[in-house]
Amino acid sequence: MAKLGRGKKVISVKDGESITSACEQLGVPFGCYEGKCGSCEIKVEEGEENIFEKTEEEECMGMPPGHRLACQCKIKQGVVILSV
Repeated sequence: MAKLGRGKKVISVKDGESITSACEQLGVPFGCYEGKCGSCEIKVEEGEENIFEKTEEEECMGMPPGHRLACQCKIKQGVVILSV
């Protein structure tokens, strides 16, 4: 079981699953859920190696290093700490 954290709050996520639901619980704002609007942009502070590769939508948006769209991310395993 992987762990996703923001601030002092940590939520368990099954290995290989999307982090969307957990990010919603952590207060990340969402708009379209399709990787188009960019409202769910997060910064991975720790554990970037525990997130699967960037999606085509993220690549097209030109996200800076360490930044991802929460609606497009899946966690591999381990711990990921993020900020909004």
